Amino acid sequence: MKFYVSSAFLNSREIIEIAKAADELGYDGIGIPDHVVNLETLETPYPYTKDGQRRWQPFTDWLDPWVLAGALAQVTTRLRFVTTVYIPAMRNPYLAAKAIGTAAVLAAGRIELGIGVGWCREEFALMGEQFDARGKRTDEMIELMKALWSPGWTEFDGEFYSAPRLEMQPTPPPIPIYVGGLSDAALRRAARNDGWIGDLINTERTLEAVGKLRELRRENGLTMHDFTILTPLTDAFTTADYRRVEEAGVSGIITMPWMFYSGPDATLDDKIDGMQRFRKDLGLGA
Repeated sequence: MKFYVSSAFLNSREIIEIAKAADELGYDGIGIPDHVVNLETLETPYPYTKDGQRRWQPFTDWLDPWVLAGALAQVTTRLRFVTTVYIPAMRNPYLAAKAIGTAAVLAAGRIELGIGVGWCREEFALMGEQFDARGKRTDEMIELMKALWSPGWTEFDGEFYSAPRLEMQPTPPPIPIYVGGLSDAALRRAARNDGWIGDLINTERTLEAVGKLRELRRENGLTMHDFTILTPLTDAFTTADYRRVEEAGVSGIITMPWMFYSGPDATLDDKIDGMQRFRKDLGLGA
């Protein structure tokens, strides 16, 4: 079982020290969330809380994930960096491919692209991108970005995007793509790619999603052998809890270890201490 430390809602001044500590303590990666802006008022309800309210307060730091990953790669040696999750359809595909590919080069292949189709209509509008058909555009963007990340000349002719003969350098190392979401469309998209990345959900919902993914992979003639499943869990706290989901096919957990010991008001020292205690309590070696 792999353990990734979430950087969601952290003060930006803490993130480099958290990453360095995670690297030294033996964690496997850092989760990096994504929003370009935080609009004061929204008509679109936030889909991941019961009351539709956002989980974060105004003026929470949202660093650009690819600038951050490139920076963190310079102060770590083994940590991987996964977006939780990045919204390609809200961007120009060429600029997105360039930023992601650059981060992958700077991180020497330690980038994992977690994507979603997005939920905030107003943020799409502000970025000048169409909210409707964002799922189909996401699928096509994945194809286009993979072509742009391949060596040599490439051309592309899709429904939404087209490219004349061109090349984009430098060619990055392989970038696995994990898809977030619990809808049938999201799980089908994940099953076609390299993995699934979950949100804050409980064990039973996770196991249900794993079962559906296994079935979808089988329908596509694929196995779960090289398929990654990363998720936070709201009700897993012990070695036995994590062993249960690992045996079901979950590859890794995204967590904020300090929340178990110091809560949301933890200082930087509390956070690092919590990261140490978490690994010790689970019997994980450094």
